[in-house]
Amino acid sequence: MSNVVVLDNGGGFIKAGQGGERNPAVVIPNCLYRPLTSKKFLHPTTTFSSSPDDLTSAAIRRPIDRGYLINPDLQRDIWSHLFTSLLHVTPSSSSLLLTEPLFSLPSIQRSTDELVFEDFGFSSLVVADSPSLVHLYETSCRPCGLVSEAQCSLVVDCGFSFTQAAPVFQNITLNYGVKRIDLGGKALTNYLKELVSYRAINVMDETLLMDDVKEKLCFVSLDVERDLQFARKHGKDNLFRCTYVLPDGVTHTKGYVKDPEAAKRHLALTDGASPSEAIETKNETDQLGVMDKTAERKRVDLTKNEFDLTNERFLVPEMIFQPADLGMNEAGLAECIVRAVNACHPYLHPVLYQSIILTGGSTLFPRFVERLEKDLRPLVPDDYQVNITTQEDPILGVWRGGSLLASSPDYELMRVTKAEYEELGSARCRRRFFR
Repeated sequence: MSNVVVLDNGGGFIKAGQGGERNPAVVIPNCLYRPLTSKKFLHPTTTFSSSPDDLTSAAIRRPIDRGYLINPDLQRDIWSHLFTSLLHVTPSSSSLLLTEPLFSLPSIQRSTDELVFEDFGFSSLVVADSPSLVHLYETSCRPCGLVSEAQCSLVVDCGFSFTQAAPVFQNITLNYGVKRIDLGGKALTNYLKELVSYRAINVMDETLLMDDVKEKLCFVSLDVERDLQFARKHGKDNLFRCTYVLPDGVTHTKGYVKDPEAAKRHLALTDGASPSEAIETKNETDQLGVMDKTAERKRVDLTKNEFDLTNERFLVPEMIFQPADLGMNEAGLAECIVRAVNACHPYLHPVLYQSIILTGGSTLFPRFVERLEKDLRPLVPDDYQVNITTQEDPILGVWRGGSLLASSPDYELMRVTKAEYEELGSARCRRRFFR
């Protein structure tokens, strides 16, 4: 099939393009939004970070909640705009490769099939899960690596809606070994909104703005107790304090970090560094900068709405590693990985620990890999090696795996045609996807 549309339908972003390409042609938020200047919901044509519109207090409607499709009508509206105005494809002469989360309910699967075949009229459909596509892409990138030779990996997907650890063997996800945490990028943003609203300024309606704050300023702590002590310090001794300026709607419609250099001072901290060593490192860093410019930036501008962040910067990503500290009855990421491995055959354990693949936007926090390895090492037997690999682009990794599958000979054997769907129904056709 030459014309295959690959659609990674995530809870946060849609990645779509033609099969066989390296990168998707379109990456847009999977939602509709309504800015204060509009009376109706609009379709995003690009990511919100590069949009020129003023998105202050914009309302958002999403068709996916906790990873699963809950509003097929809204999803139909978004897909219609995507296929017609952005991709310019003709569904009746195209095949669709669609990603779907594991353990979708049969009712959700039927709704998806109705959208694909009855509403849009695609000629055929293949449904794939994200862990198997990530595994496929990694084996193609490293043909001589352990993942390719053993045909086995543990895919850790920290996405918008949830985080899951899924063992993959010979390109098939082992469903009995999948472990999931109901924490993703959306929950992290909501927690950051609550912290800032309680301590500084009410931003509970500023989802898009706080997404930007999270992506620019948050990082993973390697020693939480030490960093909490630093966050209590005043003045220049506080390595984590930085200021974020809110948009005013006149001179700038986007928020920004007031002093980008100050926001990077936490990188001077090394794992296990004492407070005195950290302050010495910080003083050396300060001497390299231009002091008068820094002083000018740090002056309080009463004409602008701005707020300071200190320990919020590392407490928000800490949710992924220690959700119990926030009162959530969830295991941390390291424990989730160990449970996923232990659910598999003992012969696979050493290979799975050596072939952990990280994907998803939440893995982009600085020092995420180092913290995960630090938490995971005490839980793993001493005679097993732990090797964690981050994808080249964790956000596009699933789509690139789908693009490879769409251009492979196996695609023809996996696809379900519209005629088969009309004759056999959704449930019978789904058996072909190894669900």
